[in-house]
Amino acid sequence: MADKLKIKLSIADRVYPLTIDPSQEEGLRKAAKNIDQLAKKFEQNYAVRDKQDVLAMCALQFASKIEQRGIDQDEGVTEAAERLKALDNLIGSKLGIK
Repeated sequence: MADKLKIKLSIADRVYPLTIDPSQEEGLRKAAKNIDQLAKKFEQNYAVRDKQDVLAMCALQFASKIEQRGIDQDEGVTEAAERLKALDNLIGSKLGIK
């Protein structure tokens, strides 16, 4: 385990010890902070029975954002491909190429 870093992250009032690559530390700490902030928001705004419910809601929120980004990116690629094809057709018609 050369070049590994041992850290402790607190998520939903529990401490999780991890052994990670140093390059992962910032991202993991930010992720834990985001989870905690979102969990507190859910606890304040909704009637939740326990931490598991809050964490499930957090997981759904983060997973849906990832999925939506993928959908948006796919739509952007499709739109760009259609525009490139139209541009290619326009150039081809101006140059007399079919």
